[in-house]
Amino acid sequence: MTQEPMYKRVLLKISGEALSGGTGFGINNDVLKDISLGIKELVESGVEIAVVVGGGNFWRGRTSEGMDRTTADYIGMLATVMNAMALQDSLESLDVPTRVQTGIEMNKVAEPYIRRRAVRHLEKGRVVIFGAGTGNPYFSTDTAAALRAAEMEAEVILLAKNVDAVYDKDPKVHPDAKKFTHLTYMEVINRELKVMDSTATSLCMDNNIVIKVFELSTENIIKVVYGENMGTIVE
Repeated sequence: MTQEPMYKRVLLKISGEALSGGTGFGINNDVLKDISLGIKELVESGVEIAVVVGGGNFWRGRTSEGMDRTTADYIGMLATVMNAMALQDSLESLDVPTRVQTGIEMNKVAEPYIRRRAVRHLEKGRVVIFGAGTGNPYFSTDTAAALRAAEMEAEVILLAKNVDAVYDKDPKVHPDAKKFTHLTYMEVINRELKVMDSTATSLCMDNNIVIKVFELSTENIIKVVYGENMGTIVE
């Protein structure tokens, strides 16, 4: 690794599924602590870190075809707030100053999302965790990550998943799946690759935000911020 981090301000997108530790449901405390230790090391190196968390470990889409899409999306937003609060607690147990901001106002547990306040927190060395997605139904947490990265003027989105890169098909099901090390935004959209949804990818393309996809771990988060090549780069 180089002497200095490659990036000054990053947005880390953590899927809810990754937080479950591979079980698919709930929060794995070992995974949570592992993520927190990586974030702590980077904060101490002077890197400003914003985080967007998914909610798939608690809620994924409609539970039945009869459920209203808007209602289902709002339930999903609440799931992301649970993950955001858990991550905040884990970080603060390591003495990392942290703020949670939510797209839906819930003043008892978090600050409402205010861009200028979020930027100021980052400048003061605090980790800012964005919960409740964009606060609007029909938009994924991927889109929330792209939007917040643009608003925070982050240099890169670190897309931490439970898979080590982008493949042309599911590598857990297909042993012959092709791994990509470098992709353009248009390739992701045209091939319908499962990096981010098309809305999020387009937003990154329009704002020239680099996306780095890699497997979630303390070691990997640190290596990527220090410029080591791994996983897949979308630019």
